[in-house]
Amino acid sequence: MFSHRADFLRHLAPTSPAPMGLEVVSAKGLYLKGIDGKRYLDLISGISVNALGHQHPYIVRAIQKQSRTFSHVMVYGEMVQGPQVKYARLLSSCLPDPLSSVYFVSSGAEATEGAMKLAKRATGRSGFVAFQQAYHGSTQGALSLMGSHYFTDAYLPLLPDVQHTVYEDLESLNCISHKTAAVFIETVRAEAGAVPVSTEFLQQIQARCREVGALLVLDEIQTGMGRTGSVFSLEQAGIVPDILLLAKSLGAGLPLGAFIASPELMGLFSHKPVLGHLTTFGGHPLSCAAGYAQLKFILKHRLWEQAAEMSAQFKTEVAHEKIKHIRGKGWLMGLEFESNTFNFAVLRKALELGLVSDWFLFNDKSLRVAPALTIGQAELKKAIGFIHRAIEAID
Repeated sequence: MFSHRADFLRHLAPTSPAPMGLEVVSAKGLYLKGIDGKRYLDLISGISVNALGHQHPYIVRAIQKQSRTFSHVMVYGEMVQGPQVKYARLLSSCLPDPLSSVYFVSSGAEATEGAMKLAKRATGRSGFVAFQQAYHGSTQGALSLMGSHYFTDAYLPLLPDVQHTVYEDLESLNCISHKTAAVFIETVRAEAGAVPVSTEFLQQIQARCREVGALLVLDEIQTGMGRTGSVFSLEQAGIVPDILLLAKSLGAGLPLGAFIASPELMGLFSHKPVLGHLTTFGGHPLSCAAGYAQLKFILKHRLWEQAAEMSAQFKTEVAHEKIKHIRGKGWLMGLEFESNTFNFAVLRKALELGLVSDWFLFNDKSLRVAPALTIGQAELKKAIGFIHRAIEAID
């Protein structure tokens, strides 16, 4: 079989000096097939994207059906497109009031950008508060929210009036003031190594936002769609944000993001100026059809319950003396080793054995665990075996 590796290195823009480089020729269920014919167990589902695994027949049928009717017909918001409407209605039915107005976009970063604009429009303020080691995307506005000098300093200056504070420090909430348009938070600090944020702290943030009139923006780009043991993680936190961010598994493997708010808030984009926010491919009919089918399947089979049960089993059985910490919630988990050197060695060995995993942006000592919600006992045992064998193969 012809390899594209040379052209990959020559023609695709690089993101790191040492890409994983696995050449995939097909994918099905929880497995990727390499050009050499070898199967690889996918323990990260495309970074929390493929909630039902690869090529799930329910999703494939939905995409095929929609492709026979229409694909792109007009920019978002101008024509009534059934796939968008059905999916927005289903998402709204899973969310607390008043989160019932969905603005579909193409990615998580685009959802962040839209939420930033909406917060400024709604409050008349320009200030934002975000947290250290928080990732909301890599575009200019989203990057401005990232509290990491390593990833941001090469692109300065970024947006002004952004303050970065720390999780679990109640005194730090004083930085949320009457000048703050919005606070961006996660329920699980995904790129810090899947570190859950306490319910108390999340509720204190919500209370402070309400006190000063700032909007609360909750980033569930990685935690949504059943991954953390409920359909949306906000259910466990007991909070209702003003704006909710979704992406990753929202499109069931196709590009899709969304920010969701009340009709009153979202209506601000329709005047002064008209067309206050635009996207060409947001809410693409194929993506919405796929996402709708996936969420229907998740709801029908209550896969968030399976995620909670099986991730707890995994956490118990994967324990090893070389794993210093196991953090996470549901199927968003980080296994932390003594050093990034050891973690990278484990990742390389695991790939050689047949397991695909990765590290975290702000915690490169930790191995990422975020499989499809459909993972079964056989794959769970196999994944644990690969990890233990990889660990024990390193001197």
